Amino acid sequence: MRLLFLGDVVGRPGRKAVTDRLPSLRERWRLDCVVVNGENAAGGFGITESICDEILGAGADAVTLGNHSFDQREALVFIARQPKLVRPANYPPGTPGRGATIVETRAGARILVVNVMGRLFIDALDDPFAAVERELSACPLGEAADAVIVDVHAEATSEKQAFGVFLDGRASLVVGTHTHVPTGDHRILPGGTAYLTDAGMCGDYDSVLGMQKEEPLRRFLQKTPGARLETAQGEGTLCGIAVETNAAGLSVRVSAVRLGPHLEETWPRDWD
Repeated sequence: MRLLFLGDVVGRPGRKAVTDRLPSLRERWRLDCVVVNGENAAGGFGITESICDEILGAGADAVTLGNHSFDQREALVFIARQPKLVRPANYPPGTPGRGATIVETRAGARILVVNVMGRLFIDALDDPFAAVERELSACPLGEAADAVIVDVHAEATSEKQAFGVFLDGRASLVVGTHTHVPTGDHRILPGGTAYLTDAGMCGDYDSVLGMQKEEPLRRFLQKTPGARLETAQGEGTLCGIAVETNAAGLSVRVSAVRLGPHLEETWPRDWD
């Protein structure tokens, strides 16, 4: 199968990059499943129902979240009726929504999508390793699932790499999100799991993490309260990772995806 994961969608430029490019990429690359992290899609902070529908309508099969899951208060309500919207599985019991979902492809394959949030230098939730173990035990690769995609929304590279080791051979793809900066370490681990420390963002890279540059810079220089952060409004770049799996659900090919201005473009050229 061919899988595509896209990193944090940041504001309108990120949404436009997804809606403009994803429909044609889905057809051109004959994608079986697309997962998009949408936790910054609404002006950089959270997601709304209409934006979630927009991303799904562009060709995403599931939308994952992170520490901004509920910045838009309407998410507390609509997440319960949207099975394709996945918040971190290690939120405390009773939190609205779900931490995993099953995507069924057109060919009838079942893909488990799991979202967890790290605990180093970020909001401390329940144990993410125990949470992902629980989800994979209920739907193991090669038995109940034909592929498994795990979005590790975390700050620390060490914590994300530990997840790669922890899940090697039990997931098709382990990919980090949250830092908005794409890393260059995409590879297939010894057990057959594709891994990337951070997918980067879908957004305007002429910015500070997708935000207009002036206010973040002022905060670093002056350390005083100021204006609200606003998303940069230049052309967005699509960033993520493309993976091809075998019959066992393990990865045989992996490629970084970067399409748009400011970054060197790359994509799985053997898919064209």
